[in-house]
Amino acid sequence: MDDVVPERAWLLMAAGNDRGHGGNAGYDDQIDAYYSWDSKVPNHKSLRVGDPVALWDKTRLLGVSVIEQIDAWPGMKELHRCPRCETTRISVRTTVTPRYRCMKCRHEFPTPRADFVDVQQYRARYDAAWTWLEGALDEREIRSHAVHAGDINSIRPLNWQTFRAALLATSAGPAVDRVAARVELSWASDHGVRVEIPQGFGRSLVRVRRGQRQFRDHLLAAQGNVCAFTGSAPSRALEAGHLYSYARLGSHVEHGGLMLRRDIHRLFDDGALAVEPSTRCVDVSPELERYPQYARLHGDPLTLRLRDVQLEWLAKHWDEHRRGARRLGS
Repeated sequence: MDDVVPERAWLLMAAGNDRGHGGNAGYDDQIDAYYSWDSKVPNHKSLRVGDPVALWDKTRLLGVSVIEQIDAWPGMKELHRCPRCETTRISVRTTVTPRYRCMKCRHEFPTPRADFVDVQQYRARYDAAWTWLEGALDEREIRSHAVHAGDINSIRPLNWQTFRAALLATSAGPAVDRVAARVELSWASDHGVRVEIPQGFGRSLVRVRRGQRQFRDHLLAAQGNVCAFTGSAPSRALEAGHLYSYARLGSHVEHGGLMLRRDIHRLFDDGALAVEPSTRCVDVSPELERYPQYARLHGDPLTLRLRDVQLEWLAKHWDEHRRGARRLGS
């Protein structure tokens, strides 16, 4: 990024179930698409569209991208407090009991006291330029590029110049180029938070999608670097697509997903792409007729064999999006 140097860059912690901090219920993150936080988090107002971001899980780098959109809305956050001193500075222990320990008064207890507070919730989307770089840098290397030594916040200013040099030393040039291109595209745009107009209910609880990374790893191991609709693809271009609404079910089913190319995943979720249950072939909606790269998929069989449970989920997806709908070309 020799021509355009970003004003700021960020190191975002996405520790999932290994957070260790027990003071809240966590956040709804999808590592390769969006990152969520709220107004209780330090630096919560500092992120801007066009800022480069690097995500890590406390032990290794996960990937890099550029923020393309930030949404904000009022909501409610669940806090977990020590029942003795009321602090939220409590840790979660996985190998000893009681499960929780207060970092302030040292009290140990099995269940924290729940408290709910009004917050402003934020979500940054960055999937357009996302590149997986799992393990390219380790914890020590990542921490060395934080602007403030010893910073323990989940959102930390990142020294992009030194971080960029470290990535280039690991042959991650394409990722750096992709970030540079997106920063240049964002340079002339209005930076800042786009606030949604509240509708419906005035409050909402943060819903945490736990285990998404493990779900992806499971599907990748079982299905390989293959998009079920289009065939072989680099793993960094593939996402774990649920065959059902995770938002409604709230859990990961062992064979309830397929590896899908990122664009295919979005179109499948929207119903623009589906699988005809009797033929097990791709059905492309009329809205995609004018896009040859998608239109030519119509009638093609899937690129892998499906389990019965996957066929059942695909049939439900078909019923939801295709019952009574016009087939492409009919």
